Amino acid sequence: MAEKEIRREVQPVSAPGAGTSVDDALFREAIGHFATGVTIITTKQDGAPAGMTASAVASLSLDPVLLLVCVSNQLHTHTAIETSGKFVVNVLGEGQDRLARHFATRLPDKFAGIELRDEYELPVLADAIAHFVCDVYGRFPGGDHSIFTGLVRECGFIPGKRPLVYFRSAFGALDDRERELARAAVGWDVASLGGIASPTFTVEDG
Repeated sequence: MAEKEIRREVQPVSAPGAGTSVDDALFREAIGHFATGVTIITTKQDGAPAGMTASAVASLSLDPVLLLVCVSNQLHTHTAIETSGKFVVNVLGEGQDRLARHFATRLPDKFAGIELRDEYELPVLADAIAHFVCDVYGRFPGGDHSIFTGLVRECGFIPGKRPLVYFRSAFGALDDRERELARAAVGWDVASLGGIASPTFTVEDG
């Protein structure tokens, strides 16, 4: 028996800024089914580092090389990016959910005890599995957020690392089913495992 779909149509509102009649909680739950990676957006303002956790990040263009990040208008990091005109996207890896929660929390000094790479002027996290150092290319209004496009000046990654994933308000990881079954099949005819399905998602609560 098929599961019943939870659905509600959005009624458009003509007045600018009036939004829609869709329920906020329903929207959050529905959009939570869109799995994303997890990043820490960092920058500096007047020599002091600023940072936040973000999942609304995407590749935008190859010519020029651009990406985009969405930042709440209420956050200090938003002001810091506007002031500096620069930011870094630090991509988090499997098992780094504590780091994600750390930068999602209001703290007097989010960078206390956080190791940074010395060769960069901006804060690049030493534990990031990939990073993109950007100049602000453009800023566009997006409701209660701003959409910053970034011209990528430098980037790098650590080969073989797997991403931290965010799905339905929980952090998780990708399970490589082929690799796990191959491990379990030691002594079997491993070649017969060809064609096993792609990676699946495992949620880590907490």
